[in-house]
Amino acid sequence: MHHSDFVHLHNHSDYSLLDGASPIAGMVERAAALAMPALALTDHGSLFGAVEFYQEARKAGVKPIIGMEAYVTRGRRQDRTRDTAHHLVLLARDERGFRNLMRLSSLAFLEGFYYKPRVDHELLAAHADGLLALSACPKGEIGSDILDDDEAGATRTALRYREIFGGENFFLEIQNHGLEMEDKIRAGVTALAGRTGIPLVATNDCHYLRHEDADAHDVLLCIQTGKSVEDAKRLRYSTDQLYFRSADEMRARFPDHAEALRNTLAVAERCNLQMDFGKPLLPAFPLPPGSGSPEEYLRELTTAALRGRYPEPTEEVRRRMEYELDVICRMGFASYFLIVRDFIDFARRGGIGVGPGRGSVAGSLVAYVLRITDIDPLRHGLIFERFLNPERVSMPDIDIDFDDLRRGEVIDYVKRKYGEGNVTQIITFGTMGAKGVMRDVGRALGLAFADVDRIAKMVPDGIGMTLERALELAPDLKKLPEKGPQFARLLKTARVLEGLARHASTHAAGVLITPGPLLDFVPLYRQKDETVTTQWDMKSVEKAGLLKMDFLGLRTLSVLDEAVRLVAEHHGARVDLQGLPMDDAPSYKVFQDADTVAIFQFESGGMREHLKRLKPTVFGDLVAMNALYRPGPMENIPYFIDCKHGRQVVRYDHPDLEPILKGTYGVFVYQEQVMAAANALAGFSMSQADELRRAMGKKRAEEMEAKRQEFIEGCKRRRLPPAKAEKIFATMAKFAGYAFNAAHATAYALLAYQCAYLKAHHPAEFMAATLTSEMSDSARIVTLIEECRRLGLEILPPDVNRSAWRFTIEGGAIRFGLGAVRNVGQAVVGLLMAARAGGGAFTDLLDLACRLDARGMNKRVLESLVASGACDALGGERGALFAAAGTMLERAASVRRERESGQSSLFGEAGEAAVAVVAMPLPSVPSWSGRERSTHEKEVLGFYFSEHPLEHLRERVESLATHRIADALQLDDGAEVRIAGLVGEIKTLMTRTGRPMAIVTLEDLSGRVECTVFPDTFDGARPLLTAENVVVASGRVEVREDRGTKLLLSEVRGLEDARQAYRRCLHIEVRAEELSEDRLAGIDEVLSSHPGEAEVYLHIVRPDHSRMAMRSRRFKVAEDDRVIADLKQRHPSLRVRWGKGAS
Repeated sequence: MHHSDFVHLHNHSDYSLLDGASPIAGMVERAAALAMPALALTDHGSLFGAVEFYQEARKAGVKPIIGMEAYVTRGRRQDRTRDTAHHLVLLARDERGFRNLMRLSSLAFLEGFYYKPRVDHELLAAHADGLLALSACPKGEIGSDILDDDEAGATRTALRYREIFGGENFFLEIQNHGLEMEDKIRAGVTALAGRTGIPLVATNDCHYLRHEDADAHDVLLCIQTGKSVEDAKRLRYSTDQLYFRSADEMRARFPDHAEALRNTLAVAERCNLQMDFGKPLLPAFPLPPGSGSPEEYLRELTTAALRGRYPEPTEEVRRRMEYELDVICRMGFASYFLIVRDFIDFARRGGIGVGPGRGSVAGSLVAYVLRITDIDPLRHGLIFERFLNPERVSMPDIDIDFDDLRRGEVIDYVKRKYGEGNVTQIITFGTMGAKGVMRDVGRALGLAFADVDRIAKMVPDGIGMTLERALELAPDLKKLPEKGPQFARLLKTARVLEGLARHASTHAAGVLITPGPLLDFVPLYRQKDETVTTQWDMKSVEKAGLLKMDFLGLRTLSVLDEAVRLVAEHHGARVDLQGLPMDDAPSYKVFQDADTVAIFQFESGGMREHLKRLKPTVFGDLVAMNALYRPGPMENIPYFIDCKHGRQVVRYDHPDLEPILKGTYGVFVYQEQVMAAANALAGFSMSQADELRRAMGKKRAEEMEAKRQEFIEGCKRRRLPPAKAEKIFATMAKFAGYAFNAAHATAYALLAYQCAYLKAHHPAEFMAATLTSEMSDSARIVTLIEECRRLGLEILPPDVNRSAWRFTIEGGAIRFGLGAVRNVGQAVVGLLMAARAGGGAFTDLLDLACRLDARGMNKRVLESLVASGACDALGGERGALFAAAGTMLERAASVRRERESGQSSLFGEAGEAAVAVVAMPLPSVPSWSGRERSTHEKEVLGFYFSEHPLEHLRERVESLATHRIADALQLDDGAEVRIAGLVGEIKTLMTRTGRPMAIVTLEDLSGRVECTVFPDTFDGARPLLTAENVVVASGRVEVREDRGTKLLLSEVRGLEDARQAYRRCLHIEVRAEELSEDRLAGIDEVLSSHPGEAEVYLHIVRPDHSRMAMRSRRFKVAEDDRVIADLKQRHPSLRVRWGKGAS
């Protein structure tokens, strides 16, 4: 193959965040298409994309050159002066150079970050081995000197870099993007090359792939800076030539610099980095003396622990254990298991909650025996090869859930065990998804908020949704360009930017453990919150062979632990969650009745509707629902339910499928079922079956066809007709695309069952624990308190003499925790409880102020305690207590000063006891009204506790709303709702076109929701949207992963207006020939027994089918379905319904 005689050495991918618009795969594809033998990656200051780039390039037959465009300060990198951060292109020539590149990038973030990650000349000199440098763009030091007419300075800098990197490893870079300043730099640099002998190299500062992408890149810069393209003062590049040019285009740009173009090949030939991804880089597990190798120690531990799980281990158990141990040890993962087992053992010994299993590791019997998991894989039919395939060498993936409050203790233990410098968290990159990129681009183009939202909503929901797929599914989106050039530009730009990296953050759970100092294995990054992470994401870390773990904080584990503690404290019995009977009828009734508020994974509105129809009776039903309730398999839930209840006949395409699919009524729900079917029907080994499962999941056509042929041939050997085998394969392929991991579904269904058991048998303890876990979310507290009341559980108010930090149990009721009171921190509550324990209950407000340390108790804290009702037991009315707070604190301070000065009492005693504390009268101020008490409670609790302003309107607002807020929050994206609630916080914003809109909080008796009110709606609704006004609002649900669930309002009405617009009326239809005085009298009797506010209409149907409607002047009835039941019971032939008023 003839190679191009030019190589791009200065390229920014999308990992130059919100500056580069070239995806790595696209860059490599473009280089390969142009027959370029090599390609460099030089993102700003980082190596974010290094591993991905290396592998993509190798796959495409293009030599990868790893580099970065460093930021260089001429001062000291530690100085916090905002001098110019000059650019310098650094390329790794070999492995030594790559390690130095990692160090330079890491230290730039760790030591030199000031607006940009900076290195200095000292650092460059210390880590120059194995590197090759280019003088960079006009922002390079040499280019800047030439623009400043400082020829001597440019010469000094060039000679200095030649000295640092060596004569063969420093090149003077020239560029030509049509900019006047580049002409001056080219002339100056060419002259400098002549004087010094330093060679020239020609580059293009590539930021996007094609010339036509320049506009999309301009929009990307607006997204970066939060500006509109119409903003004259915004950041913009002065050229549209920063694209991936062909060699011919580069020759046309540099007609007089043929050698500089050829030197790109010379540079590429000098860069020969080889990265080895085949070998796992595991830290050494510290073995006890005399324990031999990690493999021997793992076998020893597993054998010793076996009877703890299986008191009488069968031959099947022993065979499975030996097989797994052989695979684990042969693949070199013994140390991995020892490391995981060790920190989980630390957690268990310390009473830190550990999940029963997460992901495919629950399929390992060795993991179960070592108590890494709590799921018996044999009992649940789980497959080891789904976790660790001996025919595919890749690091096993063990993710662990810990109590979210104590997860940090486990990470600290790991840091102590393996060294602080060997453990860090892992970076993650947010990308521009299909919906998100439409929003980003729409805002940057200055479109109206409502238009941007409407257009983004055209993109269908779904995992992995792309704009290309959306254009196939959504005709309105496809027609968008027809609405005008601005909308055409939006769609075109979004398609260019879709999928690009948008920002960096810390992975919620990922932790990296290296065999030695981190800087020897991975580049590091400093996040905005000052935490240090890797520069490589989870996939890159894994590809590099490094040990990454997911340490996830799971709130449910905190709830279970606290609930068990409360049961033990108040009932003297400890609930053994691992030993629960799995056939407990009250626990299943929780699911059957959809009583699943606060039940892990089973709380959403859609799930609850399915549970009511399913009526789960066995644990397998819960596992299946946990797997089915997700996009894709969800469409099989009705069939699954009908099969369970005998309304559908379960059919199996082959008798051997019955034992595999019986538990899911003939439906492929789990990935493990696909594997088992391939094993049973086609004779695949479990390792081969796992490869089939992976191929089906990824839907790679070529790989799928090869596996299909293998499957058909295997079935033939077992005398299964090809047509039948084809049908079964097609069914497996259809379901495998979204089939779920049975091991994971089983583990999480177990957590849900444990929650249901506690809710059924110990509801007060379970709900108190749940409330404690949600203390910081006042909207969630509202929902949980409403659930407590529905369960008949009394919620006692906060009380300085009774409450703890957490929600507690008191006489079967739940006492409100002081931790949920705003402005009252945990330290203050700790001091309060200590004072109470040491000196008994507080007698009055002054006693409380005197006995708490002045450093903890201030006016704001005391006022918050009073406003919450926590001081009601101290005597006096809240208004007076609140007004006295400042005076009491001043008196308490005076008492402390007197004690400290050693003043004596009138009786001549000295010391602390000598200062008598006499109760002070409370000021005479107006008492707070019920509404004032509620308002102050809301200020410090986040919700109305003692008396909700809507309580007396409960029936009316519920009759006008289609959903309670708590239920609306569980609906899917796009669902239409009408809610009735109290207006809370109001934040008015201005759109870019100068029109007002608002973000408003609405609250009803069940919860609270944030609502967006766009300008057109806000224009008419503004007078109604005042604090504590009751409104009825219509709109649709918006579910965003990054922002949670909100409502987008399309209409807002006052209460009376809504009553007229949405009132329900009772409609009674009767045939004219059936009218009689007796019938009318019977109707009157029923109506008079249900008085209310709903109007009644009588519809008379004449023999010719014409109708006459009459509104009753005598009767209005309650909006109660018992009216209809009573009428139907009296006169079965009547047609009676609720509906709108007749015109």
